[in-house]
Amino acid sequence: MESIGVLMACPMSPYLEQELDRRFKLFRFWNFPQKKEFLRDNASVIRAVVGNATAGADAELIDCLPSLEIVASFSVGLDKVDLGKCEQKGIRVTNTPDVLTEDVADLAIGLMLATLRRLCESDRYVRSGSWKKGDFKLTTKFSGKTVGIIGLGRIGLAIAKRAEAFGCPISYYSRTRKTDSEYKYYPSVVELASNCHILVVACALTEETRHIINREVIDALGPKGVLINIGRGPHVDEPELVSALVEGRLGGAGLDVFEHEPEVPEQLFELGNVVLTPHVGSGTVETRTAMADLVIGNLEAHFLNKPLLTPVV
Repeated sequence: MESIGVLMACPMSPYLEQELDRRFKLFRFWNFPQKKEFLRDNASVIRAVVGNATAGADAELIDCLPSLEIVASFSVGLDKVDLGKCEQKGIRVTNTPDVLTEDVADLAIGLMLATLRRLCESDRYVRSGSWKKGDFKLTTKFSGKTVGIIGLGRIGLAIAKRAEAFGCPISYYSRTRKTDSEYKYYPSVVELASNCHILVVACALTEETRHIINREVIDALGPKGVLINIGRGPHVDEPELVSALVEGRLGGAGLDVFEHEPEVPEQLFELGNVVLTPHVGSGTVETRTAMADLVIGNLEAHFLNKPLLTPVV
């Protein structure tokens, strides 16, 4: 397969990069500043694109690659891939579901604990020597808090299972009620936010879910509520979130994703009731290796005319 051209959209995993290089003719897109010229010169040999949550295959890139057969996403989310264009052109699409579910759910619980118990602020309190001047302030209990989840898919269910172990009642919102779930269903995000202490964003990013967390939802969650986002940054109207946190209209937030990554609103940096992580939901050695193996497995299956491991389109 050494003659098959694979375009890697951006740096994402040294292991994945190494394994792609061993098997295919790998093009690292970020190494070519003159991208239009590069695509024009190499379009005929590029038969696959590997993307992730940062960069994928939009309509413009797809149109530049007439030989493109498959887009393999090193991510479960597909908002950086033009699925309609791929379907129209008969381009296969794969992602990496399941293998990252546990890590993302673990991080969601970690963000809940860190935000309510002020773990990061407590750490700074000790390191700065402030403990010698007096005890740290009281924080908020996590166990028993009502957790509302937007999107009850693989990750949402994994979060719910973990939160139940802390005695947390679970409720959810999704496009349709899950007939096989005993969790309480709310037909709107506002109703869900009005009836939970912690609101977790765990749905896919689509045009319908962009800014699903807006001012109305934030105000429904209220000054004692906490927002956790392990979905995608554009799920949240970020200026509205920042103003609500600064003004005290929202109790706190644990955020792994941001609307304009890696840019993060600086107003959040000084807030003790906010925990910020740099989009590391799936960021463990074990999971990133499994994700890379799945990307490679899908590419090899496609070019050997075998069934794809995790087909989307």
